[in-house]
This record gives sequence, structure tokens and C-alpha cells, in this order.
Amino acid sequence: MKYDVKNFKLAEGGKKRIEWAYHDMPVLQQVYEKFAKNKPLKGKRMSACLHVTAETANLARVLKAGGADIVLVASNPLSTQDDVAAALVKYYGVPTYAVCGENKDSYYKHLHIALKHKPVVTMDDGADLISLLHTKYISWAKSVLASMEETTTGVIRLKSLERENRLLLPVVAVNDAKTKNMFDNRYGTGQSTIDGIIRATDILLAGKTVVVAGYGWCGRGFAMRARGMGAKVVVTEIDKIKALEAAMDGFNVMPMIDAARIGDLFCTLTGNMSILRKEHFRVMKNGAFVCNSGHFDVEIDIPALKKMSNKVIKNVRNFVDEYRVGKKSIYVLGEGRLINLAAAEGHPASVMDMSFATQALATEFAVKNYKKLENKVYNVPDKIENDVARLKLQSMGITIDTLTKEQKKYLESWNIGT
Repeated sequence: MKYDVKNFKLAEGGKKRIEWAYHDMPVLQQVYEKFAKNKPLKGKRMSACLHVTAETANLARVLKAGGADIVLVASNPLSTQDDVAAALVKYYGVPTYAVCGENKDSYYKHLHIALKHKPVVTMDDGADLISLLHTKYISWAKSVLASMEETTTGVIRLKSLERENRLLLPVVAVNDAKTKNMFDNRYGTGQSTIDGIIRATDILLAGKTVVVAGYGWCGRGFAMRARGMGAKVVVTEIDKIKALEAAMDGFNVMPMIDAARIGDLFCTLTGNMSILRKEHFRVMKNGAFVCNSGHFDVEIDIPALKKMSNKVIKNVRNFVDEYRVGKKSIYVLGEGRLINLAAAEGHPASVMDMSFATQALATEFAVKNYKKLENKVYNVPDKIENDVARLKLQSMGITIDTLTKEQKKYLESWNIGT
């Protein structure tokens, strides 16, 4: 078996981490049992470009149990847990190409390896694999039955391909599933982003002015958690409805140029580029922290900051770089990459339980139904959403009401009124 991991001596620790996460993933456990029995992916070559974490390892185990011939590569150079990558190869037989801190050349080398596997199913976290498939591997793209995408950024890229009539295969937007988007993005990103910031800086958030760029599900989650820890939260937005929602949720809303003057900590969560730019750095306070929790490292214009700086000091603390701009310092966390994975462990297993169960079941759906699917971006079927929610509630010991026959009739009628 071929692989590229940092050190096999780390594998035992990785196995413990994978098993620990699995205990807190009861929905995925049930999907594992189903897949191991029915083998819905039997004989299907599969390539997955995902954050290589303990939770992802358990998804890979489920897909392999379902019969998939899977290769796993990292979707971010800093998010790989090296012990987990080693354990996937040594204990679970999953060819894995992921090394924390790998350079750009190694990153893309691994993507090429994933596509040279000639997958008929792909799974993406940011659409890098699909992007490469639509440029360097167009001849193979038509052989791919379907793909799954797990991030907001990736869905944006794929819908752009669809609008241009250039999408060459059907894609299921797992990111847009309610059991993923509302929970993983809000509660997962909210908690893990705070975790990454505190691990990197050891700052007290209480009393700080925290600027949240973007009020989508991720921004909502982070803003909620920051306020809960005593921070004064400012939201910046370009969407009028989201800006109004943030204001009605009790947050201050203003343009970034105004927020830049008062913020102590800035976090971008937009899926867009150059959210923090030269004009913002110029007016920031001495000692401001800036970080990103969007998928790609383009949300903070670090090249512009570097150009403005008279000195850059790397690793003044783990995951913290100091940029001296005149007489003040601006601190960049996690090199501008995903702070929750660069400096912490990503989302808690209990929330990834739903995301990865949805991911696995969406893969089963796509393989079974690919002949009926067009080259479009599809939502996760409602049945999968409801099954995952039902299983999660069940695992939490929660029961809910059901409609009576009379209530069902009322909801289906038009002639019962006052």
C-alpha cells in the first residue's frame, strides 16, 4: 500500500484518538453497521480530499466498510493530525497522503495521486479535487459517477461551474444539508474557532472587542460563542438580510473600515477573498489579532500585510506570527489558514457525527442514483436529513411528538378555516 505520512511511530496515539472520537459518533456507528452489512460501495474506487482528523478517519472507515477502494488526501496543509494519518495506514489499511505543514508542491502532488487512483466517486472539502478534475483530468471526469462537497466555499465554486455549464458530473452539496450546515457550521465552527484562538494566544476574550466578518452559519456560531465568553462583538456583512439579523440578534453592525479601528481580535468567516486588506491593517490597533475560519487562506490579505511591514517575526508563539507595521504589531494566527484546525483539533466529534453520517449516506444515494442525476449541484435528499436527525435525537435520548390523523388532515386541507 502506498502512502505519505509523517511518522509511523505516531500511529498508536492516532488509533486511540480515532477510537475516542468514534465513541461520540453514535449515528455514524449505525451507518457503519449498515454499510458493513450491505456493502453499498462495493468495488467503487473513491478519492477523498478532506481534513485528516480523527473524525474524518471514522468516515473513511465507514466508506471502506461499505466496500469502497478509498484513497484519502488532505484538504489543507495545516489541518492534518499526523498521528491519525499514520494510524489510518497502519491499523485501518486506508492509503493516506497527508503531512501537517506540507508545502504547496506536496499538497498538489497528493491531489494528483488521488486522481491517478481513477476514482468513480470523489469527496471534497473545498472543491480542490473537483477543480483539478475539471482542468488537468477532464478526460477522466466523465467516468466519475458523482461527487460530494462538504464546505460552503466548495459549493460556491461548484455552483459557479454549474452556472457556466462546465460542471462535468453530478455533485451532492452535503454542506447545505441542515444536519450539516446548521449544526456543524454553527455549533462546530463556533466552538472550535474559539478553541483555536485561545490555544494559539491564551488571551482572555471577556472585555475584548471581537470583529466577526460574515454572519452566515459559521459567523453566527462564532459570534454567539464569543459573546458568551464576555466579548463585545461587532459583525461586518455585505448581505442586507444577514446584517439585519445580526443587528436584531443584539450585535453591533458596521463596515469593516470602522470595525478595524476598534477591534482587538478579527476573525473572517466568509468564503470570500481579501476581507481584511491594506486599508484595514493601516488603522488597526497595536496588538490586534487577526485570524481566519473560512476554508481558504485568502480571506486575510497577508501578502499586503507583509509588504506594509518593516519586520516579520515568525512563531513568536506557536501558530502566531508578528507583523511590525511602523511602531505597531499585528498578530496573524495560523498563517491565515483555518484557525480551528491549524491551532486546535477542529469540530467536536459529536457534531461531525451528523455531518459524516450525512456524507456517507449521500454517497450511497449518489452511487445508487447516478444514472438519474444530471451534471448539477444537488441538495441532500430530505429522507437522509430526517433519518440522520432521527438517529441523533435517539442517541441523545430525546423523543418528540407526532401528528395526529386530524392534524395531518388539517395541514393537507385548504377548506378548514375560521
